[in-house]
Parts: sequence; structure tokens; C-alpha cells
Amino acid sequence: MSRKQLVGRDDVQVLPPGKPVSASRSEMAEVVLPAQTNALGKLLGGHVMHLVDIAAAMAAHRHSNSYVVTASVDYIDFRNPVNLGEIVMLKSQVNRVFHTSMEVGVEVHSENVLTGERKHTTTAYVTFVAIDEVTRCPKRVPPLIVKTAEEKRRYREAAERRKVRLELRYGKKKIRAS
Repeated sequence: MSRKQLVGRDDVQVLPPGKPVSASRSEMAEVVLPAQTNALGKLLGGHVMHLVDIAAAMAAHRHSNSYVVTASVDYIDFRNPVNLGEIVMLKSQVNRVFHTSMEVGVEVHSENVLTGERKHTTTAYVTFVAIDEVTRCPKRVPPLIVKTAEEKRRYREAAERRKVRLELRYGKKKIRAS
């Protein structure tokens, strides 16, 4: 995509050059400790959500090179519990960029340190808005360059999730998908 100027009310913004999905990919891991678990020795769902937000924010920061704020969590699916003493690993990447917002996908896995067994525990989709460091207003985000079949699938599916998200927020008014 070529660079173009976007005319606002009193200002002119230059659309930043596109960035590949790989530029946003982020990973983090930590050991599950007793203070993070419930009475059954399972990682608290709220703590998983906290970690998901952090991992997703890292991907959004890396893509936008700016401050970001969480706008919505569309979906979080707890598939398997994470046990005390296991390693919880999170992987995130930007799935699609809209104007000032980005959808980030996060996958969470657990690893049993004694057996090496890994389980997919959680999937989530989080939307962030890029914030200008001076004005503290939303700012344009670089376009996303998708290359692989998997990246293209995620890109298409993100548009559908956005449509549903905006319909839930604003009703069935005319909603733009991109």
C-alpha cells in the first residue's frame, strides 16, 4: 500500500508504511504460583485474563509503535485449566488493523514441568486503540501486511468479529468492516 495523506478537521496525517504480522508477534511465560490459584490449585481465570491483556498489549505496541488502550475483549475461551506449578505460555499477534484500532489474537498454553505435556488452555481476541503520545487522542495505525494463508484467514475472520462487535455496541446501523 502506498503512503497517502489523510485529511482531518485541522490537521493532515500521513499514513505510516505497512508492517508484517511477524513484527507484532509476542510471547511471554511464567510459572503458576500458589497466590495465583484457587482452592483447587488451578490458575485463576481473572489472572489468565490479566496475562492475556498484557500479551495482547505487547503485540499492539509492537505493531503501532505507540501507547495503546484496551477497547474490548470480544471472546475468551477457557478450554483446559492451568495447574499450580505449571508454566503458562502466551503467544499474541495482530490479526487485523482497522483505522485506529487493532484486533490481537492470543493463545495460551500450559506445560507440565515434570512430564513436558502441553495443553492449549485459552484463546482470546482483544481490540486495542493506538493513542498519540502528545494529544492522547486515537491515532492511525500502520496497515497490516498479511502473507501466509493462516494470516489471511485470521485477517478475514477479524473483520467478521469486528462487524459483530460493532453491531452489539451500536446496533444495526451502517457499520464499516475496515
